Amino acid sequence: MLEHKDLYIDGAWRRPSGDEVTEVVNPATELVVATVPAATAEDVDTAVAAARAALPAWSRTTPAERKVFLDRLHRGLVERADEIATTVTAEMGAPRRLAVRVQAGLPIAVAESYARLLETYAFEERIAGSLVVKEPVGVVAAITPWNYPLHQVVAKVAAALAAGCTVVLKPSEVTPLDAYLLAEILDDAGLPAGVFNLVPGTGSVAGEALVAHADVDMVSFTGSTRAGKRIGELGAATVKKVALELGGKSANVVLPDADLDSAVREGVANVLSNSGQTCTAWTRMLVHRDFYERAVELAREAAENTVVGDPTDERTQVGPVASAAQRDRVRAHIAEGIGQGARLATGGVEPPAGLPTGYYVRPTVFADVTENMTIAREEIFGPVIVLMPYADEEDALRIANNSLYGLSGAVFSASEERAVAFARRLATGMVHINGARLNLLAPFGGYKQSGNGRELGVHGLEEFLQPKALQLPALAAKGGTTP
Repeated sequence: MLEHKDLYIDGAWRRPSGDEVTEVVNPATELVVATVPAATAEDVDTAVAAARAALPAWSRTTPAERKVFLDRLHRGLVERADEIATTVTAEMGAPRRLAVRVQAGLPIAVAESYARLLETYAFEERIAGSLVVKEPVGVVAAITPWNYPLHQVVAKVAAALAAGCTVVLKPSEVTPLDAYLLAEILDDAGLPAGVFNLVPGTGSVAGEALVAHADVDMVSFTGSTRAGKRIGELGAATVKKVALELGGKSANVVLPDADLDSAVREGVANVLSNSGQTCTAWTRMLVHRDFYERAVELAREAAENTVVGDPTDERTQVGPVASAAQRDRVRAHIAEGIGQGARLATGGVEPPAGLPTGYYVRPTVFADVTENMTIAREEIFGPVIVLMPYADEEDALRIANNSLYGLSGAVFSASEERAVAFARRLATGMVHINGARLNLLAPFGGYKQSGNGRELGVHGLEEFLQPKALQLPALAAKGGTTP
């Protein structure tokens, strides 16, 4: 069993102030595979002080100087990609082939994208007689979830470092091991002491201490809407910037002219990927009533043909969910859906056949789901998809937008023009047209209770920058606009 005893603070591995530890459980075997220290509020104080002390020098580095370290981060992630994939599979159950391609692959691509962005991004611009400079926000608290653990970390850390910010990272207590790999990579890269700090621990202790800390200038959080609201409340006391990427209940609208077989199968695969633990998953499939029963049958077939099992097996498509608590939560939602009258096309609360051990949930498809049902309104975060019929496009739009969330979505149509016109009317931060994949250079973030702020690409970099206007004498000489 792996045993981490230290925190990474001020460029060194340091013993925590307390003796509490967090056990990391393999969700496929239900065995403890590692322990990490649980940082205290005192440890958070030390880490924030280190980040604050490092900020003046790091914020004054040039983009070219920061790019050197991002290039080293990228190389380190590439060199340790197999170890990263193996680690994520062990700590949260991602199937091996998904872990290689996505859990390890996305952080590599994101780190490279920010290194390249530093070659071209303009950190200052002239607006009439003013010079507008874009400066780092300051000390950033990055608080990340367990579903894409290293990707979510790197999306925040790489952008913050590129902007010239210093960082204190609190990863999810469910999946802290990949954050240790990142800390090792950054340490090997020679990142200056205090620029990056790692304080694993619980949200109620380390997380709240970070968010409330007066010397933290910004919190970047990805997680549940409930936790996001709490972070907003705590951050307001010091009027710090808070960027939130929260839950989703995304609609997948299959327009009547779409290739139904392709749209349904792709929609089911989207939801089942990562065992349904994706905030952007298209968990509400909307199909015209004339094709609805055919869509239900296609979805049932797709779910039943998905291979559920040991995540280390290359054939496995769906592994366990990340924890016993998550398994119980998902199964409770399934039971509630049945109790509220939804038609269970396949799946259910029983564990998959032949898998008595592990936190597994059967891929589940519900039909005849109405808008007032809990499974149509709440984020389930498991391998569960609901199908809902609509009468016409206006009805589909109304159903799709009838949600507290607005993170992602999809539209399928034989006409890209028609799909784009429909997508423009969806109240959501991202829409996939005819199965188009995620673009790591485009802004990622939500509307409504799916959060605020954006990650990835230029928009992700600018979340960690703040503009300063230098009003130059030339403006007054030309008459200007000063009152």
